[in-house]
This record gives sequence, C-alpha cells and structure tokens, in this order.
Amino acid sequence: MHIGVLTGGGDCPGLNAVIRAIVRKGVSVYGHEFSGFRDGWRGPVEGDARPLGIAQVRGILPRGGTILGSSRTNPYKVENGVDRIRETLSGLGVEALIAIGGEDTLGVAKKLTDEGIPVIGVPKTIDNDLGATDYTFGFDTAVTVAVEAIDRLHTTAESHHRALVVEVMGRHAGWIALHSGLAGGANVILVPELPFDLDDVIKHVESRFATQYAPILVVAEGATPRQGAEVLKSGELDAFGHVRLGGIGQWLAERIEERTGKESRAVVLGHVQRGGSPTPFDRVLATRFGLHAIDAAHERDWGKMVALQGTDIVRVPIEEATRELKTVPLSRYAEAEVFFG
Repeated sequence: MHIGVLTGGGDCPGLNAVIRAIVRKGVSVYGHEFSGFRDGWRGPVEGDARPLGIAQVRGILPRGGTILGSSRTNPYKVENGVDRIRETLSGLGVEALIAIGGEDTLGVAKKLTDEGIPVIGVPKTIDNDLGATDYTFGFDTAVTVAVEAIDRLHTTAESHHRALVVEVMGRHAGWIALHSGLAGGANVILVPELPFDLDDVIKHVESRFATQYAPILVVAEGATPRQGAEVLKSGELDAFGHVRLGGIGQWLAERIEERTGKESRAVVLGHVQRGGSPTPFDRVLATRFGLHAIDAAHERDWGKMVALQGTDIVRVPIEEATRELKTVPLSRYAEAEVFFG
C-alpha cells in the first residue's frame, strides 16, 4: 500500500518517534510506501506532501516537534475540503491515512472514515485528555518539564518569602496540573474540573506562610474561580472553535498579593511544556503506538485508534477516544487536597 502520514493539532514530544516507527516497520516488514503530509490536515487539503522513507526518519527519535509540521486546519471548515482530500489522495496514489493527533485531529479522522476515506488514528496530546487510552505520549514530557520548573521555583520563592503561581497547560482537563503539582510538592493545585473558591486558596496560602515557608500554587490554564468566568487572554477562536485561554495565573497572583499583602509572582510555562526532547517513557510509548498503527493499517482495520490500556497496546474505534474528554476524577483530586496549605 501507499500510506499517507500526518500530524495535526498542537505539537508535542514523541511525534517523530511515531513517524519513525510507522515507516521503519511499514517499509522493512510490510514493504509499504509512505508520503508525509505537511502541516496536519492542510497537507492533504492542499496537496502538500513529501516522500517519507527510512532515510527521512533516521535520527529523529529524540527530536521534539514533528518533521512533518502541524496546524489546526479543519478540512470541514475549508470549502470543498473533503473533496480536495479525495483528489489529493487519488492523485498521489495514496490508499489510506494514519492521522496522529488529539481530539480535533481524530474527530476529523472519524468523519473521513465515515465518508469512506480509510484512516487509522494515533492519540497525541500533552493534556492526556483522550478517552479509551490510559496515557498519551507527550504528557510525561510536559509533566517532567513542569516539575523541573516547580523544583526551581521552590528555592527562589523561599529566598524572597513570596508566593509563586505556576500556570500550566490544560484547557478542560487538569492532568498536567495534578501530576506536576503532586510531584513538585505544590501547596495548592487548581484544575478546570472543579471551580475553586478564592477564599479557600487564600487560607491555604496564609497557612503556608505561617509555617515560615513560601507557597507554590499550580493552576491549569482552564481553571476558573467560582466567583467568575474563565480568564481569557484572547477572544479569538481557532478552526475548531476553541478560544485561546491564559491569564489565570497572573489574575490569581494579583488576588493573593491584594488579600495577603505578600509579594506574589506568576510564571506561565506555556509552550515550554510542548517543546524539546521526549522523555524515555514518551519515546517508548510513541514507538509502540507507531508499530501497532502500521499493523492496523496493514490489516486494513480502518476507523480504529491504537490505545494504551494497562501495559498493552489495543485497538479501539476512533469515536471511543473522541466521544468525551477524559477529565480528572474528583477522587483523584481529593488525594492531592491532603497536601494543600
């Protein structure tokens, strides 16, 4: 077969490991041919592709980002987008696609499969919020980056007796905040799943200061106070209808300083969490996903996504992954609350 590969949505560490595994096994074991589509769904919509063989994937295992580029292009928002994808695939002789991405990328993959375009999905998101898979690659790296930052911030916070608020990624799911906050010894963790009470946060901060230690607060970008709406950095929407979030960390730092009289600072980790080399865990997980994705394509098991369940890689219908977001259960959040204050 001639198979197309694309990476859509936000970049994350481990994408190149997936591409490498797909191509290495696809060529050497099955004898398939590959084309890499540039910049997510924009590639097949606009016919922008490059040859993808073993020579092109050498040395990319430890590299962050994606050699194919990525974008948030939604072919269903482009005039004649699906017809243009069909024309591209027909013109290049591409018989199927492997789409590596998150909720939005895989949502498109599901629709295209329903319309007769063969697609296999590979789950990718640093937010770890895709259903049907225990973990997604990129998450471990994002948490590792955040924990390293939190460890460093503890020492400067103590030196200056100030509160530090660390804003991490997480629009609707607080997995990065929960894991990095627990691993980094944060005194407060705020997640999108549970609107927070500012009075309670202030009490935890004052309690920490009373012990002669400086508080560290970890807040997901999508966390909201009970008393108000989301803190938005921009009202603009992307092609999938998502508003750009940001600013809750600064808002919280200002409230803490106003209410406690203690100096407070906000640190926004932002895209630092998405860049750089993947951790060994993410390299292995991404590689295994790639190996099993090409198996599924070889067997023409279309409309499936590879997923991690326990320690096994399994196949699930793509709609299982995109039906609803995998959010932090309140029971998991309750475990972290033991350490607040």
